[in-house]
Amino acid sequence: MGKNIGFLLAFTGLVLISSAAGADWTEWNILWPWKDSLVGEGLKNYCESWRINVELNNIKGFDVVPQECVAFVGKYMTSSQYKADIERAIEESVLYLNGGCCNLKGSDGKDAWIFDIDDTLVSIVPYYKKHHFGGEKLNMTSLEEWMKRNRAPALGETLRFFNEIRGRGFKIFLISSRRESLRSHTADNLIKVGYHGWTKLILSIWCENGKGFMIRKRGDESMEVGKYKAKARKELVEEGGYRIWGIVGDQWSSFEGTPSAKRTFKLPNPLYYVS
Repeated sequence: MGKNIGFLLAFTGLVLISSAAGADWTEWNILWPWKDSLVGEGLKNYCESWRINVELNNIKGFDVVPQECVAFVGKYMTSSQYKADIERAIEESVLYLNGGCCNLKGSDGKDAWIFDIDDTLVSIVPYYKKHHFGGEKLNMTSLEEWMKRNRAPALGETLRFFNEIRGRGFKIFLISSRRESLRSHTADNLIKVGYHGWTKLILSIWCENGKGFMIRKRGDESMEVGKYKAKARKELVEEGGYRIWGIVGDQWSSFEGTPSAKRTFKLPNPLYYVS
């Protein structure tokens, strides 16, 4: 019996050595999978690192997702992990809300909360799914035509939090870089998927800055998105007398500048960068 076991072990060893010697390293082999798996693992690590650094705002101003990471980003944006990441961000918002964060003044009606719209209240991932998950440069005309069809679904976790905020008496302001010409379509889409009772929808007017880039205009000033949203908040605070307790958005430009909120909550989005 012992001799038989020894023979089998020796035979197996010879097979493995022979396989290694004759292996075609250009193709995956069940006995020697390490080469391709290391290459794949390296790319996965690279793309995950790229995604995380987008979320940390270390990578800024990108026009497209790196081609080698398009499949990875697409898989993430349609995965349970993306949903779990949103849920965790919203859970932190709820904990902040339930932790005595906001001493509502009640009768004066000046306690405010701000939400972005795209990939915060509703998802435009279905559009990007048909357009290479950020791997091709955005065609704004095409995106706006899609927006006009009112097909953006609600992000369920944000919808529940929106209703919680509204039920507690906050005034809700929606500040978006969407164009003013999309106002009726935006409102219709929001109502269609369950959003009701916001106080004001603040949209932008776009104009050329002389270099071919579209920028947002508020009043008589032209500005980038971050400055446009900061100015909108400033008007709420200084002219409206509102106290901004929180902001939920998927872009860092939703939080930049002053005045800010007591707390901000960033939702994940490696598909595009709005500056």
